[in-house]
Amino acid sequence: MANSVDIFGYISYMRLRWKLVAASCIVALALSAAISLTMQREYTATARIVIELPAGAEPRSVLEVSAIYLESLKTYEQLAANDSLFQRAAEKFQLRAMLGQGAIEGLKRRVLRVGVVRNSRILEIAAILPDAKKAQALAQYVAEQTVALNQSMNANSGHDLVQAVAQQEGEAQAQFDQTENALAQLMANEPTDDLQNAVYQAGQLRASLEERAANLRLDLASGTGTQEQSEARARLTEVLRQQEVLNHETAEKEKLLAVRVSRRERLEDERRMRQAELATMQTRLRDMRNSAGFHGERLTVIDPGVVPQRPSSPNVSLNLSVAFLLGLILPVAYLMLEFALQQHRTASRRGVLHALAQGRDE
Repeated sequence: MANSVDIFGYISYMRLRWKLVAASCIVALALSAAISLTMQREYTATARIVIELPAGAEPRSVLEVSAIYLESLKTYEQLAANDSLFQRAAEKFQLRAMLGQGAIEGLKRRVLRVGVVRNSRILEIAAILPDAKKAQALAQYVAEQTVALNQSMNANSGHDLVQAVAQQEGEAQAQFDQTENALAQLMANEPTDDLQNAVYQAGQLRASLEERAANLRLDLASGTGTQEQSEARARLTEVLRQQEVLNHETAEKEKLLAVRVSRRERLEDERRMRQAELATMQTRLRDMRNSAGFHGERLTVIDPGVVPQRPSSPNVSLNLSVAFLLGLILPVAYLMLEFALQQHRTASRRGVLHALAQGRDE
């Protein structure tokens, strides 16, 4: 019940002092409006870049973008907010003449805002300037230069890869040429056609000698005269000697032919292998050249921004709202404290009077 009396008492006390609350709110609103009107107006223009997956990425990987990958995209914030790029922009748009001299880092913190939208592949670049048109132009310029810088980095990366593959292709070509020259030299220095013809003719001659030897053996077996048998035996001996010489020479030629054919087959197999390796490297090099510059993420400006129509700072409505709340809360808190002190003093006086009354009665 006492609390209810205190609350109602406080409400009554507030009614009596409403002018203080109203005056506080009016003063706060007036000061906020005056300060807001005297502050320099600033405009914010925002350009947006989409960070696309590499051209060689599989389509299904678009659906498998992980939180770690999205977090890694924040590295592009540093690409867009690097000091050298902002310094070129400051010189192009004469920001120092507009905002005053100062360190380039401080000027960048005041003018530029760069960030990747949460859980997305959108990079936002915001420019804050007193001139709305220059703010939009600055945001668009930084976005376009960021895209160009990323393309240059991808191109350089692709060029390095192409150079590495081209070097491998050159080595494969050199190995193929070396094998090709070795095979041509082997065919010139160690021909096989003459040996093959010689072996073939030796076979024909061996067949002829075998036929003669068979006929002479028949003559010997027929039992003719002693003189004739002696002549036949001498001819047979000569034929057998010729067969032995022929067999020896043919064996040497066949051995030499087998060695040469083996060497040629080995070099031909190596040549086919080198040719296949060279064809593979040439295909890879052609593919690398076609896809050069598309190995990293691709940046595309999807929104160059528009010229802002309303200033982003000062926010007059927000300032007035905050000022009104402060103008209302501060006097209310003051009056609550003052009312509590008065209640405490009143309770103290009543206690003293009650003690004196008891003393008189006694």
